[in-house]
Amino acid sequence: MKQFKGLFIFTIFTSLLLFFYSFTQVDLSLTLSKSSVYQSVEKWFQYIGYFNRPLSTELFIGILVLLFISYFWLLYLTHKKVISNKQFWYLLLIVVCILTFSYNAFSYDIFNNIFDAKIVTFYHQNPYLHKALDFPKDPMRSFMHWTQRTYPYGPLFLLLNIGLSYLGIKIFILTFFIFKIVTSLFFLGCIYYLQKILGGWRKETLFQSAFFAFNPLVIIESIVSSHNDVIMLFFALCGLYYLMKKKYLFAILLTLCSPLIKQATFLLPIIITLYILLNKKLSLNRYSIYAIYAVVMSIMLYVYTYIGYLLPGFAIHEIQPWYLLWVIPFIALLKPRYYLYTLFIGISLGLLLRYVPFLWLGNWDGVAIPVRNYSSLLAPLVVLGFGFIFRKYKVIKI
Repeated sequence: MKQFKGLFIFTIFTSLLLFFYSFTQVDLSLTLSKSSVYQSVEKWFQYIGYFNRPLSTELFIGILVLLFISYFWLLYLTHKKVISNKQFWYLLLIVVCILTFSYNAFSYDIFNNIFDAKIVTFYHQNPYLHKALDFPKDPMRSFMHWTQRTYPYGPLFLLLNIGLSYLGIKIFILTFFIFKIVTSLFFLGCIYYLQKILGGWRKETLFQSAFFAFNPLVIIESIVSSHNDVIMLFFALCGLYYLMKKKYLFAILLTLCSPLIKQATFLLPIIITLYILLNKKLSLNRYSIYAIYAVVMSIMLYVYTYIGYLLPGFAIHEIQPWYLLWVIPFIALLKPRYYLYTLFIGISLGLLLRYVPFLWLGNWDGVAIPVRNYSSLLAPLVVLGFGFIFRKYKVIKI
């Protein structure tokens, strides 16, 4: 209990630091409240983020260090089986509650999602045909990015967002937090089904659950930035769960929902293929199935990053940190392998460090390009190097 109490205090403290830091990145054209007291506080935070960039960068790096310390601490305790599932969820729920109400510091995507739904609910137009640029008088235009694009995701995600937009009753701040809350609920759903696939709420599987749920990249991209990738993953994991239960109709229908959220998942053909294989009673154990999912999602990550921009409608030609969300849950389902987990922790760190040059310089151009690319490549190698040293001298045993 003492060990968990120390971890609990440290993790909550770090989450609060991340929560407050997120407001240093509030867009200068956006005011979240009309309260004069809030506005004065907001301007102070914005001053750090936009006009004292060295301090902002140092704070971000410091918070990253604390997040990874908390993460390693939790992995150690779950590996030692000294934390119960109840304690795990208690900690997770509090972290999610804190960070759900943070600002989306590292991505503007949620604003685009809100506006895509607004095109339907307010302007009564089709977002597949109309873009934010078509509504020049809308006040949201002043703090949005990628206003030149039409709606890029699946119809199921649009339907969900339209419903949330109506719930927001045309009040921006209310709509904003409704979108964030719902994304966080889907994130928790991902953890729930991940544990069910792993075989229930046993101490033996908490290490794997923690590997995904408390990864700093997963926390930042899923809860702080509220990317829709976790909604896509929720349906993919639901489909996988019912596949393992041999409820093939549910598996196919739920997996089909995944690319209807975001087209990055290409799992439905896998479900059908595995259904055929399993019906023929071929020997295909569950870890082989998890590995197939991980490989396919890794291929889709590569396609989106390096090939997708060659296709019509794609403008992506570099990896984004949240793309790793597509792969990590399926890695967590595999039997824990020391160097595999170490590699993905290193990749997570490297992708998060891509934000550093932007926080320092305020743009993604010039020297920021090689800095972010080298950090993404070097961080996994450095982490693997330390992992090798720790393993060799028996500092860590997994």
